[in-house]
Amino acid sequence: MTIKIHSTFLPHTNPDESLEFYRDVLGFEVRLDVGYEDMRWITVGPPAQPDVNIVLTPPAVDPGITEAERSAIVDMMAKGTFAALVLASEDVDAEFERVEARGADIVQEPMDQDYGLRDCAFRDPAGNLLRLQQRD
Repeated sequence: MTIKIHSTFLPHTNPDESLEFYRDVLGFEVRLDVGYEDMRWITVGPPAQPDVNIVLTPPAVDPGITEAERSAIVDMMAKGTFAALVLASEDVDAEFERVEARGADIVQEPMDQDYGLRDCAFRDPAGNLLRLQQRD
């Protein structure tokens, strides 16, 4: 038996902005776009990884979450401390330039880290932190 990552979830605050960012800025494919009442779930993923999905979901829609918890989640999202995703590229510097030119919220320019990786960081429109690491 082999366990694989199939899907992960990231919250969004504006589905249209998130769709534009993941599709047009990062170049991900749109795999599903599902609406229910005033909510929307958008599944995206890198074209080179058809079995890996990121589901952009409305924040805190679980009926078991209190209003105080929902408010805390939205506050944490705005600070970029609620959810994160680590991406990889063969050329972090070129990808960074492309993402920066398209107006991404930059957190850290490409740099060599003490722990041996070169990476950069930016936020998606909902505030989720995305780190991009150099991988050969």
